[in-house]
Amino acid sequence: MQTTSSVEQILKTSVRDLTCDLDLSDDELHSLLELAGQVKSKPGSFAHALEGRAVSLLFEKPSLRTRMTFELAVKQLGGDTVLSTGMIAQREPLKDIARNLERWTQGIVARTFSQHTIDELARWSGVPVINALSDMYHPCQALADMQTLKEHFGALEGLTLAYVGDGNNVAHSLMLTALRLGVNVSIATPAGYEPNKDVVSQAESLAALSGAVLRMTNAPEAAVTDANAIYTDVWASMGQEEEAAERRRTFQGFQVDERLLGLAAPDAVFMHCLPAHRGEEVTDAVIESPRSVVFDQAENRLHAQKALLLMTVE
Repeated sequence: MQTTSSVEQILKTSVRDLTCDLDLSDDELHSLLELAGQVKSKPGSFAHALEGRAVSLLFEKPSLRTRMTFELAVKQLGGDTVLSTGMIAQREPLKDIARNLERWTQGIVARTFSQHTIDELARWSGVPVINALSDMYHPCQALADMQTLKEHFGALEGLTLAYVGDGNNVAHSLMLTALRLGVNVSIATPAGYEPNKDVVSQAESLAALSGAVLRMTNAPEAAVTDANAIYTDVWASMGQEEEAAERRRTFQGFQVDERLLGLAAPDAVFMHCLPAHRGEEVTDAVIESPRSVVFDQAENRLHAQKALLLMTVE
């Protein structure tokens, strides 16, 4: 169990930004998951940690889980939030926005269409910038996912996570986070929808260091066989609406149904970052089954993000 002294040691860790998953060192990643567990079990111990501090929330995309959990996280830690919706740099340059926000608030959380927006905010801001989702990465989701797996199985090392669907931002963050924690990752996508090649190359290097295994395939059955967790996401994300019909045709055979779930380990869990398009990437029977941990993942967004805020906002 986490001791008081070790929690205090973690809280002395200062993470500059979280623009992508690899902004956290391996030690920081382990520490953050430990802290997330402590925050979840003893929330009252951190109720005044951000007292007198404010965090800017910049949301270009609509959001339920990300917006609610970040607002609640800051407030439950004793701080406050200010929210701006719409395209961030529509009226003035990003570098001006970043330097205004740093004068008023102690951190910036941004949910954007482009990773460039995140990177530019971090470049020009004197306060920490947290990537709450971009087209390339979804690091906060991956942190909550690892916390969920750790809670369910007791340990992460040696588990196998199978991701079925589009090789998108969620797939990128799962690879970059899970492999460093010793979780084997199998990615199954239709041909032409594989993850970004540069991210895959980074992931392969991480797997070589940790001893975990990264597998890429175009066959869902090969990826999920004996896996401890099956993970999927929508076939067409926000901004890809014009591709939705074509993607539905291409992704036929990549739906997580009871047949596919049956190929996994007997104690395997089903995971989804939500929102889910029931009847497309997952059946209603699977997402409502006792093996589904999707709402555990959603809850843990709150706790993992509290831990992240504690390690970033000074």
